[in-house]
Amino acid sequence: MSSFIQLSTGVPSFAVENPGSWQHLFDAAQVADQAGIDRIVVSDHVIMGEHLEEYGRPEIGGQAGGKQPTGPDGPWLEPLTVLSVIAGMTSRVRLDTNILVAALRTPTVLAKQLATLDVLSGGRVDLGVGVGWQREEYEACGLSFEGRGRLLEHTLEVCQTLWREQRAAYDSPELTFDAIHLMPKPLQAGGVPIWVSGTINARVVNRLARFGTGWIPWGPAAADPVAGIKEMKERLTEVGRDPSDLQVTGTLRLVKTDDGSLDLDRTMEQVPGLAEAGLTDARAMFPLPDDPSARLDALSEIVAAFRAAAGRDD
Repeated sequence: MSSFIQLSTGVPSFAVENPGSWQHLFDAAQVADQAGIDRIVVSDHVIMGEHLEEYGRPEIGGQAGGKQPTGPDGPWLEPLTVLSVIAGMTSRVRLDTNILVAALRTPTVLAKQLATLDVLSGGRVDLGVGVGWQREEYEACGLSFEGRGRLLEHTLEVCQTLWREQRAAYDSPELTFDAIHLMPKPLQAGGVPIWVSGTINARVVNRLARFGTGWIPWGPAAADPVAGIKEMKERLTEVGRDPSDLQVTGTLRLVKTDDGSLDLDRTMEQVPGLAEAGLTDARAMFPLPDDPSARLDALSEIVAAFRAAAGRDD
């Protein structure tokens, strides 16, 4: 993992209504790759129910005051499929899920999909995971919404076992196997890096300690990343996980001028403080021109300003 703060951005893998073409998704990914963005992220919903107001309930995994960006019939592309296509049209940018509701997938098949994608992309995959908030997604997949925390942990256990053991064995209440070979292994040592999403609570702390390369703060910790990172590192130390190499993502707040355009200098003034607090991945959706050539120029300027603020010379 890099020792300096990186810059990430999302690409549009969902829409309010059918866009007719997804060329804008391909264009956004290629421009990000060419401009020097470090990581692109895609979102996940397998299906959508009709109780989207549930997303505003933090007690079930939603976000206080949050609102889903589409209705139930807004198209959401499957993220691993999206990243597979993007992998073939990019060469350097890392490919990330933010977040994959991983427990909705059969764990052994998911391990194979991610290993394949990591090999074909040259070792560029990151796996951001969370339990999700939508009951209908679990029930439509024949799974228990109430047991979703354990289902996620089971999924990650199986993936890491198959990635790390040449002749794999696994035994749990959910699944048992022995003398199993999953090939090819991911190119990245230890398997695809896992970023665990969640608030600061005992279950998330333990999940991060067991599986996580990185943390995707949620709730109050996302709103105040400086305090959140400090507390999470203290909690990880308490359970025996050295937090010195913990990767953490967070939002780079865009500062606007009086006319509503991006104030690049003031936006990037935040970067040193975020890095000092322990943020290793700053994420933002930048306003960019529609024309791909002008977009590349604008995003290249943003990347250069970010790298200068971060003290990077790459």
